[in-house]
Amino acid sequence: MAKTHPSLIARQKRVKRIRKKITGTSERPRLRVFRSAKHIYAQIIDDAAGHTLLSMSSVDKAIDGSEVKGKTAQAHQVGLMLAGKAKEKGIVSVVFDRGGYIYHGRVKALSEGAREGGLEF
Repeated sequence: MAKTHPSLIARQKRVKRIRKKITGTSERPRLRVFRSAKHIYAQIIDDAAGHTLLSMSSVDKAIDGSEVKGKTAQAHQVGLMLAGKAKEKGIVSVVFDRGGYIYHGRVKALSEGAREGGLEF
């Protein structure tokens, strides 16, 4: 059986603790963030229906080949583009789920980009 890294276990505990308090509804879905070593991913999820309404990442073609350099700048761009797509679908207000990560760096850049794009937290 493979051992799991202690920092991953601690993050999973934080995710459980956060998810007890945060739930996305159809009126106010949840904006979920996942951060890997190279990329950042964001989803807008309706927990009541159990559906992902919208997703965006730094891997997407719109951002991946662009002239935006640096992971923090890419995260900001992902937030802006996610907010634009959300407005097209009629989503104005969301609940922010930082995914167990510290609200700092790329996670903060993504949320600020989404706010600049017009999403309300």
